[in-house]
Amino acid sequence: MEKAFQVIVVGGGFAGVAAVKELGRKGINVLLIDQNNYHQFQPLLYQVATAQIGVSDVTRTFRGMFARYRSASVITAKVTAVDVLAHTVTTSDGDTFHAEILVLAAGAEANYFNTPGVEEHAYPLYSVKDAVRLGNAMVGALDAAHRADDGGGVHIVVVGGGPTGVETAGAIAENFKYVIPKYFSETLAVSSSVHLVDMVPSVLNAFSDKSKAYASSRLQQAGVQLKMGSGVTEIRSDEVAFADGTTLPSQIVVWAGGLKAGAVVAQSGLKQGRGGRIDVNPDLTAPDSTGIYVLGDAANMTDARGDKLPQLGSCAQQAGKWAARNIQADLNGGERTPFAYVDKGYMAMIGRGAAVAEIGRRRIQMQGPLAFVAWLGVHVVLLSGNRQRISALISWADDYLTHSRSHVVLGNPD
Repeated sequence: MEKAFQVIVVGGGFAGVAAVKELGRKGINVLLIDQNNYHQFQPLLYQVATAQIGVSDVTRTFRGMFARYRSASVITAKVTAVDVLAHTVTTSDGDTFHAEILVLAAGAEANYFNTPGVEEHAYPLYSVKDAVRLGNAMVGALDAAHRADDGGGVHIVVVGGGPTGVETAGAIAENFKYVIPKYFSETLAVSSSVHLVDMVPSVLNAFSDKSKAYASSRLQQAGVQLKMGSGVTEIRSDEVAFADGTTLPSQIVVWAGGLKAGAVVAQSGLKQGRGGRIDVNPDLTAPDSTGIYVLGDAANMTDARGDKLPQLGSCAQQAGKWAARNIQADLNGGERTPFAYVDKGYMAMIGRGAAVAEIGRRRIQMQGPLAFVAWLGVHVVLLSGNRQRISALISWADDYLTHSRSHVVLGNPD
């Protein structure tokens, strides 16, 4: 038996949550379906993996987030099929739901570009489960090296020189520099290594030359070894191979090499574009369809001027709110309007007191402590609840002042 709603939102990322909140405020009958019962703050997952903050700092239950909206409901289930013609969503337990309007905001998954060995040997970093798994693996590798006591270290390769790769590599290097001597030994810290690799010639390819140069310099000061300009051709159990014929030893490979739209979008029947995402209309609707919106990492979005928009959390949030307003217009016989994105720029954390920020459409540039403070401020604001904000601030202060790791993930690295 089908269960009917005015709107169904598939996926509880930044875009999906923003859409549900806006629709809930308007009293529109909306259902969110997600395979998890919580929202996860993806920009800080690397800090969960490196034990700077805890899982509870980056997660919040959907029911807690939507408690004030009586017209909003949540179902925890994996979506197995979406029929964009019939406007139905089917879940893994066999239930089918119908709505006047469907919103596909199911996010993305790691894009391995058919690279041999990645699925078997690499660690993606796109979910809380990914972060915990990577954290377990790093702790396990450090424990094993410490027990062996043979002078061998832990060698980690981070693939992908974008913000996720840069932030992850920087955080791991700082762990080697400050934390490993405290919890394990100075010898283990000195003998371990972290490499950041990418096929492009520099880190943070979307940033200015000044930001790239600063990021590269600070990463290397922190102990990150850069190997840029040669693509990964294979990941093996103990090494990474490159197009130039070289290899790097690796017990752990972190894959931050790109994303593609998830299976929900792939099987929807909608025409896919770059990265498997849907090239949506300026009003965020899917082309050649009626009552279908696609948002966030599932969409290739453009603004009213036709400029391509970035795959950023702030962009997804804005798109979710804008789509909700257009949906209200659809339900009330009004007219949709093109998405007017407010460009807030780009940021990336490099390490303690070091970050790069290019603010606004005019890209006002900051590097160093000022950008570091700006990064902290923006991420505190974006976190989903006051408890999460307070807890993250306490964890950051404790980490900065004491190098302690009270959030170290313990468990079987497999």
